[in-house]
Amino acid sequence: MKTQIKSSLRAGITFGIVTLFLYLIGFTITVSQIIQNLLKLEPDSLVLGVDALTFSFALFMGGLGFWAGARQVSVSRKGLGSALVAATLSGLVHGLIVALVAYITGTLNASGIKMNTYLSQLLPASVQLFIFNQTPAVGALSQLGFLTFMGFLGGAVSYGITVSNLFGRLAGAWRSLWGRVNDVPVIAKFRASPAFNYTVCGLILLLMILLPLRVGQYWNYTLGTVGIYVLLGLGLNIVVGLAGLLNLGYVAFFAIGAYTVALLTAPAPHGLVWNFWLVLPLGILAATLVGILLVVPVLRMRGDYLAIVTLGFGEIIRILSKSDALTFLTGGPKGVNNVGGPELFGWVFDDVGYLYLIFLSVLLAIFVTRRLQNSRIGRAWESMREDETVSRAMGINVLKHKVLAFAIGAAFAGLGGVLFAARNQFTGPEDHNLMVSINVLSAVIVGGMGSVPGVIAGAFVLKGLPEILRELENYRVLAFATLLVVMMLVRPAGILPASRGKFEIQGGGSTSEPGKEGSQK
Repeated sequence: MKTQIKSSLRAGITFGIVTLFLYLIGFTITVSQIIQNLLKLEPDSLVLGVDALTFSFALFMGGLGFWAGARQVSVSRKGLGSALVAATLSGLVHGLIVALVAYITGTLNASGIKMNTYLSQLLPASVQLFIFNQTPAVGALSQLGFLTFMGFLGGAVSYGITVSNLFGRLAGAWRSLWGRVNDVPVIAKFRASPAFNYTVCGLILLLMILLPLRVGQYWNYTLGTVGIYVLLGLGLNIVVGLAGLLNLGYVAFFAIGAYTVALLTAPAPHGLVWNFWLVLPLGILAATLVGILLVVPVLRMRGDYLAIVTLGFGEIIRILSKSDALTFLTGGPKGVNNVGGPELFGWVFDDVGYLYLIFLSVLLAIFVTRRLQNSRIGRAWESMREDETVSRAMGINVLKHKVLAFAIGAAFAGLGGVLFAARNQFTGPEDHNLMVSINVLSAVIVGGMGSVPGVIAGAFVLKGLPEILRELENYRVLAFATLLVVMMLVRPAGILPASRGKFEIQGGGSTSEPGKEGSQK
């Protein structure tokens, strides 16, 4: 019982602190507005006797309280009564913390004190919403009662789901249904044949061809941005996911590709105005050479030391690009405008054309990555990632494979930079800051290091969703950090982790997983 009480108190305090943090940074009013938009509620409409925004805020707070109570059911093992007491206690502590802060901030706001002078996001509208547009005392009591009740409700619902094993039954029913479908002779034969893979690839290609023609300019731009980040993620996946080399300055190669196409195709500052198709391989080559020049001096570094060096290199490139002293060369802080784009048989590429070009580049990068991953080079990279010392002892040329990984990863980034600058017809220092490297690395980690489908999924989650939910742009770093923590707790290997291949033992005719070959006789 004592352990259960401690767990309930800990959960209530934790959820209380998290709620207050979200309140102080202005996230509560932002997410309430998003819920209101998702529910398509008019601002002046009333729902259950309250305005639409207050109702949306109550849904958000109720969700937090429900979660706090539901979490306690897994701790309680002594039946329904014990579970409800634990859930209610958690909601009560959560409500006490929130109610206290609601009363204090509501009173200060009613006194005319402008708290946003000290906390920029703590606006009067946010404070009023936090006390449900009531007086401070009534609002605080409302928070206390509401969160306590939602904690109780969360415990009751969660206990019912646990006892009935609802999720287990649903999963079992789905597995049974899926098994029956797969056992149909025609379907089983089709899935086992090469025609199945060809059909899936054909449907994906058909979707990629038809989608740009139907979704409109905004979605074409958004999908193009996601595609460029997929391209960057595939390159960084080779360096980090396969070879195990932590690179925090990956944006430097992206910048090299972008500035190469910008300086050689734009009218200013050099007036060269070269053809895009001629500059495209030059941008890739320039990024590759810079990648090789970077890795050669730091070949024997690993781990945190390599990360710090690459981070410094990325910042050096960004600072040089915005330096006034190099304005004659790079365009300086203003960047380079009127970057030349591709033409094909007299057709100047529009948003649809650029999206097709990005899709084609992603497909090429996926093909190269898969071929490398299943080759001797890919096996050598994976061996280096697991244990560099053992790889060297087994005869793998570690230095050569490090250079190769950096060079190929930089080439992908250079291609992404070329497409980015040409599509936007502009590139500047602010397009190549540290957050680009962080975004790409987050996509690789969240999606699944070493996994091509994982990189694609990570890019859609980390780049596609923020483009859709523009209201959360100010909280992007918070969302990244939260998502990384959740992924470490729930799915440490990523959304779509890489599957470890099996190797055939020469002369034995059997297969085993990597790391188990030595046990085969």
